[in-house]
Amino acid sequence: MTLRLLGYSDRLTVAPGDTIRFMVSCDSPEYESRLVRLIHGDVNPAGPGFKQVEIVSSMDGRRRGKHEDIHSGSYVEIPLDAGAVGEAFTFTVFAYPTLPGCGGQVIAMRGDWSLALDESGALALTVGSETHTTGAPVKRYAWYLFAVSVDPAAGRAAIWQQPLRRFPNDETAATIEVALANRPPTGAGPLILAGHKPAVGPTNRHFDGKLDRPRLLRGTLSGEAVLRLAARPDDLAALGPDLVGAWDFSADIPTDRVTDTSANGRHGWTVNMPTRGVTGHNFSGRETSYRLAPQEYGAIHFHRDDLEDAKWGVDFAFRVPDDLPSGIYAAWLRTGEDEDHIPFTVRPPRGTSRSKIAVLMSTLTYHVYANFTDLGPGAWKADGNAHWSSGAPHVDPTLFREVYEYIDANALYGMYDCHVDGSGVVYTSYLRPMLNMRPKFRYRIWAAPPRFPADLYLVDWLDHQGIEVDYITDHDLQAEGADLLRPYSVVVSSSHHEYWSSQMLDALETYLGEGGRFMYLGGNSLFGVTSWEPGKPHKVEVRRWAAPWPFEVPPAERYHSTTGEPGGIWRNRGRAPNTIVGVGTSAAGFDTAVPYKRQPDSYDPRVRFIFEGVEGDLIGDQPSLQCKWGAAGYEIDRYEPEFGSPQTTLLLGSSIGFSDAYSPMVEEVMWYMPGRGGKRPSDPQVPGTTHQFVRSDMVYLEYPNSGAVFSVGSIAWRGCISAYDYRNTVSTVTENVLRRFAEAPRGQSTADPANAAP
Repeated sequence: MTLRLLGYSDRLTVAPGDTIRFMVSCDSPEYESRLVRLIHGDVNPAGPGFKQVEIVSSMDGRRRGKHEDIHSGSYVEIPLDAGAVGEAFTFTVFAYPTLPGCGGQVIAMRGDWSLALDESGALALTVGSETHTTGAPVKRYAWYLFAVSVDPAAGRAAIWQQPLRRFPNDETAATIEVALANRPPTGAGPLILAGHKPAVGPTNRHFDGKLDRPRLLRGTLSGEAVLRLAARPDDLAALGPDLVGAWDFSADIPTDRVTDTSANGRHGWTVNMPTRGVTGHNFSGRETSYRLAPQEYGAIHFHRDDLEDAKWGVDFAFRVPDDLPSGIYAAWLRTGEDEDHIPFTVRPPRGTSRSKIAVLMSTLTYHVYANFTDLGPGAWKADGNAHWSSGAPHVDPTLFREVYEYIDANALYGMYDCHVDGSGVVYTSYLRPMLNMRPKFRYRIWAAPPRFPADLYLVDWLDHQGIEVDYITDHDLQAEGADLLRPYSVVVSSSHHEYWSSQMLDALETYLGEGGRFMYLGGNSLFGVTSWEPGKPHKVEVRRWAAPWPFEVPPAERYHSTTGEPGGIWRNRGRAPNTIVGVGTSAAGFDTAVPYKRQPDSYDPRVRFIFEGVEGDLIGDQPSLQCKWGAAGYEIDRYEPEFGSPQTTLLLGSSIGFSDAYSPMVEEVMWYMPGRGGKRPSDPQVPGTTHQFVRSDMVYLEYPNSGAVFSVGSIAWRGCISAYDYRNTVSTVTENVLRRFAEAPRGQSTADPANAAP
C-alpha cells in the first residue's frame, strides 16, 4: 500500500496578502483542490465528528496529477574551476563510518573519479571505468585516515586506509598501489563529499558517518608524505603551493557554508542538513561545547536520509485575501477515494489584531513531531502487528498504516526517530510532507488525535460558543516576539506546547510582566530547548538528553549548531516551565485520564469566578475523546516550588486516581534517594499510582501589572471540552476564565472580587 495523494506547503502561517505555495504528488491523472476552514478533526462518533467549511477561493479547481519522489541524502558541494587541480592529484580526509557494508557509499568524487566504501565496506577508488579496492572492510564507529593519490599520465594510483587507533589483530589497515589500465583523464566539475552526484538525476550512494578535514592537492604524494599530512592536517604552510583546498568544518557551524581555509577561498556548502557541531577525529573530551574547543569539532555527520527540502514542483499558489478571517485552514485535495489536507494558519494582518483573544498554535511542536513513527523500534512482530505492554492499553497499530509505510519506505523520519545509521535526528524541516499534521490523524498509541488535530478540539469549542479569536503561531512569535502578543488581553496555549525557543520564552515572560494573561490549557509544555537556523524558518534543531525521549545525543554533541546554546530541557537551563506558568512536566501515561479534585485554594474569593456554575468538587469527571474518560491525563504537570513554581500560586485542583500505567518523568527519578525513586511507597514493584510526582495540578498565578496565568497541567484537558453537548465542567471552567481574562481591564487584577463575572 502506498500514498497516492499527498503534499506540503512552503509556509505554516500566513497573513492577508501573503502567498502560500503547495507542492503535490498525485498518482492519478488529476485531482481537485479546495480551500476549507478546519473546525474539528476527530472522526470519533462519540464526539461532534469531522467539521470543515468549504470556502470559495482562487485555489479551487481541478489540476493535473504528477508523481513526485523523495530524494534524500546530505553532502557537500565545492565548486572548482577547470584548471584548479590538474590531472594528478591527492585527496585525504578523516572518516568515521557509521553504516559500512550497507551499500556503496561515496566519500569524495569529482568528474570521473570517486573514493568510496564498496558494498563490503572496504575503501575503493574508481577512475573512469575501473575500480580498485583495498579488500579490507572498515569497522563501524572508528576513525580512519582515507587517502588517494592518482597520476593518470603515469598510470598509477595509491590508496591508504589507516585506523587512527591501532590495536592488535586489527585487519582494517591497508595500503595498496595499483596500475591504471586505461589511463583516463580525471574530469572536471565540483568536488562532492559524502555522496555521488551524476550529470543528470538526483544524488545517490550517500555516505553515513562523519568526515573531518578534507584536503585536496595537485600532484601525487608518497606514503610518508600522506602520513605527515595526517599527523599535522592544519599546517597548511607545509603543504605549499600545491594545496587546492583545505576545508574546515568547524568554521561557520551555524550555517550551511563550508569554508576553505587555504589562500584559495574555494568555499562550498552543505546540502540537506547534515549534522554540524559534532566531534572530530582529534576530540579529547576536555570540552563539550564546540564554542570552547572549535578545533576538536572539525567534523560533519552525513546521513543517507537527511532531507531539508523535497524540492517538488509548485502545483498551485494561493494569495490570502485581505478579508479572510483568521483561522485554521487547509488545502483540501481529492481524487477518487484519496484525499489529503495541507493545513496552515491564517493570522490577522501584521501589526493588527481583530480580537482581545489570541490562540497560539504550537507550530514548532507540530514541526518537531513531524512524521513521528510513535510505536518505536521493536514494536512490530513477525505477524505484522504491534505488541505492547499494558502501559498502552489503547494502542491500535492498524491506524494509518499507509502513512507509516510511506515514511519507512522513504526514510522520512522526524526528530523522535533515529537515522538509518542509528544516530538521532537533530534537525527537521517542513519543506517536505508532514503526514501526522493532518486534521483526521490519530496517534497509534492512543488511537486518538495528538497535537494538531487535538488542538482543533478548542477551535471547535470556540466556534460552538461563538467566541471570536485571532489565531497566531509559534513561527510568528519567534519572528515578532512580545510585539505579537501585546495587543491581546489573553493568549491561549496549545494542548501539547512542548518545544520553545529562548526568544519565545522571553516574549511570553515580557507579555505577562506587562499585564498580559495566559491560559495554559495543556501539559508537557515549555519543555524542550529548540532553535531555528537564522533566516530559515523551515529548519529547527533539538539536541535530546536528560529526559524520557527515545534517544540521547552523545554527551559532547549537546550544543545546538544553529545557535551554540546547550540543548536538552529548559529545566536544566534554569528556566523550568514552573517559573512561568506555575506547573511543570511531572509524569506521563497512556491510559485513561482522571478528574481533578478541588483543593482549598479553589474556594478563595479571588478565584470564585473560575468555578461559577460548577457543582461538586470534581472537575473533568466526564467522557474524553482522547483518553476515554477524564480531563487530567496523557502527559501531566504539577505545582512544584523546588523547580520554581511561585509560592503565591493558588493550587486550585489536583488529579486523583491514576492507574499504574502512569510513571514519573525519568529526569527527576533518583533511585537511591528517599522519596525520589520511581516506585510508589506502598508497593516498591509498581510504578505510578500514589507516587508524589504522578500528579496533575490546576493553578492560578498572578503577575505584576494585572498579568495572570491559569494552568491545567494536562494534555487531555481539551479532549473533554465537547462532552455532553459542550455542557460540562471543563467547558464551564474554560469559558469562565477566558471571558474574565479577556474582559477584565488592564491594570486591574482578574482575581479582584470587585470584578463581577461577565
